[in-house]
Amino acid sequence: MSDQLADEDRRDGHAPSGVSRRGFLSTTAAGGVAAGVLPAMHAEQNAGASAAQKAAPDGHSSTLSVTVNGRRHQVTIDNRTSLLDLLREHLALPGTKKGCDAGACGACTVLVNGRRVNACLTLAVRCQDAEITTIEGLASEGGELHALQQAFIEQDAFQCGYCTPGQIMSGVGCIREGHTGSREEIREWMSGNICRCGCYVKIVSAVAQAARKEG
Repeated sequence: MSDQLADEDRRDGHAPSGVSRRGFLSTTAAGGVAAGVLPAMHAEQNAGASAAQKAAPDGHSSTLSVTVNGRRHQVTIDNRTSLLDLLREHLALPGTKKGCDAGACGACTVLVNGRRVNACLTLAVRCQDAEITTIEGLASEGGELHALQQAFIEQDAFQCGYCTPGQIMSGVGCIREGHTGSREEIREWMSGNICRCGCYVKIVSAVAQAARKEG
């Protein structure tokens, strides 16, 4: 077997260091996993130092004035900064989650001027003078939970909780838009929000409960 592997290595060629092509590829693959995982873990732990917060080297930045959860903010950001990164990294509002970062999971759903948007796909500079509501802004100033937040608790509509902020914000939008006439309608209008734990039945029940209370 060792002679056969040696013959294959000779046919495949060798890396410049003298290591067999098989060994070179194995080492490279392992290094690639480490290179992908470790920086990602480091970036999550040090979000404040991410590239999204730094002005572009060519000076393409803008001063943005925006109201988030009733509080006015003025920040200077790189024009490429997403609304998601603005909220999490500039305004210290980590309740809005970064899931797929491609608009496919709904974990980053927030309300912009009352409408549901995927914050990961929305450029922050497009929100000049906008009114934005995140999960942190739903409860009353006195601490009373929003009807849908309370319904999620009563219906046990979450497990790991990672998608929950986006589910709740989307559910609030769904209720305000009037798309709660039936469970089927709620499912259709909440279909952009993925729950990998599979709590869909209870999520629909929570939205329906809050809709009845608000109605």
